[in-house]
Amino acid sequence: MRGGSALSDISGSQKPRSSADSELSPPCDLVTVPSRQGLEAVDILRLSTGLGPVLHDSTGTSLGFLVPHGTADCWDMPGSSCTSTDGRGVVLDGLPPVRDTGWLVPPPAGTTVTDPVVLRAALGEAARTIELADGLYPAGPEDAQPA
Repeated sequence: MRGGSALSDISGSQKPRSSADSELSPPCDLVTVPSRQGLEAVDILRLSTGLGPVLHDSTGTSLGFLVPHGTADCWDMPGSSCTSTDGRGVVLDGLPPVRDTGWLVPPPAGTTVTDPVVLRAALGEAARTIELADGLYPAGPEDAQPA
C-alpha cells in the first residue's frame, strides 16, 4: 500500500488547515489497509469499542484509520502501512485531511483516534474472516469444484 494510494500521504500533499474557530488536533498517524480488510475491521470495531475516524480513498481501494502519533515508529503489520504526520497536527473540522479522500467514519466532536492495539487485533480478525470466507466461497468460476 505504499506510495500508490492517496491515503499514504497525510502530511506532504496538503498542509494542515487552521482557522479562528478550530484548534489543531493532536498529531496523528494513518494506518492504511486494503478496503476489504478495512471494512471488516470497521464492522468489528463498531461492535466493540474505540473506532476513531476512518478515511476512504477516491478509488475505493484502501481505508485509513487515524491512530495516535508515534504509531508509525513501531507499526509492522503485514499488508498495511502506517504513515506519520511528522508532528504538524491535522485539523479535523469536518474536511478530510488527505487529498482525494472522504470520511467513511467522520470525526465526532471531541475526536479520539483508534487505539493501535485494538486496531491490530481487529485487522487480524478481519484477515482471518476474509480467509475463511474465501475458502468457503471461491473467488471465481475457475475455482469452483465440479459436482
